[in-house]
Amino acid sequence: MGLVKRLFFIIFIFVSCSGFAVSIPDDLAQELSTIPINKKNYSIYIQAVDSSYPLASWRSHVIRKPASVIKLLTTYSALLNLGFNYRWATKFYYTGKIRKGLLRGDLYVKASGDSTLSTKDLDDIVAQVSANGIRKVQGNIIIDRTLFSVSSRNNSGFDKNIYSPYNAMPDAIMFNKRKSTFCITPHAKRAKIVKKVPDNSYKIVNKLRMVNGSCRRGRSWPRVRIKTNSSSRSTVFLTGKLSKRCGKRTICKVISMPHRAFYYALKEKLLDNGIKVTGTLKLRRVPKKANYMFSHYSEPLERVISTIAKRSDNLMARQLFLTLGATSYSPPSTLYKSRKAVERTLGKYHILEKGIRVENGSGLSRSARITAKSLANLLNHAYKHYGQRWMNTLSIAGIDGTIHNRFKYSSVFGRAWMKTGTIKGVKNIAGYVEGASGQRYVVVVLVNDRYAHGYGARLANRVIEWVADTQ
Repeated sequence: MGLVKRLFFIIFIFVSCSGFAVSIPDDLAQELSTIPINKKNYSIYIQAVDSSYPLASWRSHVIRKPASVIKLLTTYSALLNLGFNYRWATKFYYTGKIRKGLLRGDLYVKASGDSTLSTKDLDDIVAQVSANGIRKVQGNIIIDRTLFSVSSRNNSGFDKNIYSPYNAMPDAIMFNKRKSTFCITPHAKRAKIVKKVPDNSYKIVNKLRMVNGSCRRGRSWPRVRIKTNSSSRSTVFLTGKLSKRCGKRTICKVISMPHRAFYYALKEKLLDNGIKVTGTLKLRRVPKKANYMFSHYSEPLERVISTIAKRSDNLMARQLFLTLGATSYSPPSTLYKSRKAVERTLGKYHILEKGIRVENGSGLSRSARITAKSLANLLNHAYKHYGQRWMNTLSIAGIDGTIHNRFKYSSVFGRAWMKTGTIKGVKNIAGYVEGASGQRYVVVVLVNDRYAHGYGARLANRVIEWVADTQ
């Protein structure tokens, strides 16, 4: 065997048999060696933002489950395609004639996929309806939700908590993030139940028993059971004991279909402002002959992607993901079109490695896949093109978002901008860390291990603190 071949053979044996070899600096390797997670089950990538070479790279090309760090692919693709100032436009039309304040025809709503549309927007919408001279609608409110082709289910079914807000499914017409909220106020004989938004598409059956005693344990919260029929109309049953000493209790669940919730809320707000609608709710495309009235605009994309990243909002990520499909290809948007939009956008800049799967854009998936190097490529590209403005959309260590309680009393406080991701067996984090020298680094730590829940964050914290304290 020649000298060169022998040398390569020795290097290969060293890299294969040693724990970290040259992939991880020795002092960091020592820091991580006491954490009981199999070294094969995590990936680490660290690189200065102004360097072309990594400071550390361990199994960075291994395909892993991303959980919510996959949201970075969704938000950055949207930024590249749409820009910070993009806004969703929910458009309003009418058919028929408006004479002396009477609309003899229908009021149409063309949904745009706006994930921020909520109760607070109704005042502006109703004011614009009124400004168009309408005092009464002798017709229906018709909602066009054909921009997205999605399941009619209310929840994703990702886990057993099917009525929890994080499981909410996307829709072209979104209202209050698909959440139904009602308040329970204890009284001497019977609790008072009030819906936060007037939504007649679901019922509440109050079977609570008011009892004496402290507001603790089995007397502190009602039991909530939800039954949904084949028409996706739900009944909420409140049972169990509730102490008279308890304060107001607020329940927030995914119960109502968003088009129904929006319809009832809009109709009620119109009536409060003296505009009566004689018809009912219909679902139909806006006809070509319809007359355009006005558009109601969402918050800008910059605020939307900040909310998605900082709060790890699954529904908003799904809405944005489908918006990419709708703006990149002819409607209706589908998951397939949205995946292609993300792959095409990031593919232009050679960001993604082979084998990456975005799935639904939110990370609430067990089939999505990512590599540490792909995330590092994205973060490097984003920093070079958008700098601090992009970084500020991420959670800031010890200050806000999903890491507001993390690094609070650490040297990392205020010096890391990160996106986290957690599902069963997965604990990931990716973003930027400012070193002791002031140099900024891209840092990605992906942990896919049965002990990820107990030790994944500890491992990532040591990596992040090592960068902050020694670089």
